Amino acid sequence: MNEVFIYGIILILIVIIIILLMLYFSARNNPYYVVYDEETKTALKRRVMSLKEELEGELENFDVEDWEKTLEESIDEEVKNL
Repeated sequence: MNEVFIYGIILILIVIIIILLMLYFSARNNPYYVVYDEETKTALKRRVMSLKEELEGELENFDVEDWEKTLEESIDEEVKNL
């Protein structure tokens, strides 16, 4: 009687493992996609475009020489503090 009970539990565990493996491989092969409505999609596109334009504007105004000078000064200050 005990042997049948143990074999039953082992069989159930094997079936559960097989089901979990099937779910795992199914989820791995089909990644989850988020579907947005058109209004949300256009709002996201507008936001991305505005961020892109903002970054491009900042890059145009970015002075590499000034940044290098500031960086060197901060490194020198940190070295002095050591």
